[in-house]
Amino acid sequence: MTEVDVDIAVVGAGPVGLAAGIALKQAGYSVAVVGPPPRDADQRTSALLAGSIALLKQIGVWTTLEHVAAPLRRLRIVDATDRLIRAPEVHFDSVEIELEAFGYNVANASLVSALEEEVLENGILRFPATAEDVSIGTESGRISLPESTTVESLLVVGADGRKSTTRAAAGISVDEWTYDQAALVVNVSHALPHDDTSTEFHTATGPFTLVPLPGRYSSLVWVGSAHETSSRASLTESELAKAIETRSASILGEIGISGKRQVFPLTGMTARRSTAGRAALVGEAAHVFPPIGAQGLNLGYRDVSALANLLAGPLADPGAADHLAAFEKARRADIFSRTAAVDALNRTLLSDFVAVQGVRGLGLFLLDRLPPLRRALMRQGVATV
Repeated sequence: MTEVDVDIAVVGAGPVGLAAGIALKQAGYSVAVVGPPPRDADQRTSALLAGSIALLKQIGVWTTLEHVAAPLRRLRIVDATDRLIRAPEVHFDSVEIELEAFGYNVANASLVSALEEEVLENGILRFPATAEDVSIGTESGRISLPESTTVESLLVVGADGRKSTTRAAAGISVDEWTYDQAALVVNVSHALPHDDTSTEFHTATGPFTLVPLPGRYSSLVWVGSAHETSSRASLTESELAKAIETRSASILGEIGISGKRQVFPLTGMTARRSTAGRAALVGEAAHVFPPIGAQGLNLGYRDVSALANLLAGPLADPGAADHLAAFEKARRADIFSRTAAVDALNRTLLSDFVAVQGVRGLGLFLLDRLPPLRRALMRQGVATV
């Protein structure tokens, strides 16, 4: 049997887990990261807002990524619901809040590759395997791996996704919900430049969002009913390209399909606590919600930043109850408010009640007409912890 002792063990080797491992190592701790590498190349991209870019710069991976990332300098929301009450088109420009860009769109595969490289360069113990068992005790946490290897630590950071083994081991319950919606995700080429502008069309069954990639390419997230999305996913390449061009009102000209398409059912989940015993949850182990407003991975990186900041020192015992209580307090309101906002925005799109549509339309109208309100919302969206 091989036994490894570290200060902190991170379970999960996705974009959040890898970043957490690096940030905590740089905070002065011995760290192990446990989790298999991606089995398939991830075709998805992530719109990383300014706070997430700040974290990636801090942990030393942004210089590797910036040349393959597309800036998001402008955002616009277009009401394409075709309902009685329609909101005005709303534009957000990063120069309004004195930023070069709100953030950058990066391929997930490139992000994970850069993080894995930095993990190795930082001397972090990397176990490329799925944890067979996680136990959370009062004095330490223990992770059992294949071939009779165990990792024991003062703190276990659960970054192992929505079906988190760490969360289950810590006895943390969740609130879950589902939507009769699914997202079609695919990268597209287009004849016209995107001008570093991300465009989100609000439709009666969900948002249709085009996010810039380098060159004349964009990533598309097209949310619709489960039935609609299944039908779209089965279209031929030329049929799908034409449907995308039509839905986007040809703002990017002729569309081509670039890469494979993926479909993801829309669900939501919030852990009732972010900590228990010697465990702390980050990323989708703590919260899951629809791909709206670019908040998913960004919220996970806010978790990582908060944890690394609170444990900076290094401290004698990073898993001590008072430190984890401080993390719980620091994250609870942020997670709740952003999850509620995304859920509410999605549900107002789906609602047939005229009053609900009116409230949504009024909100967008005020954002369009009141620059101070618009700037405040932009600053909140890209804020660091």
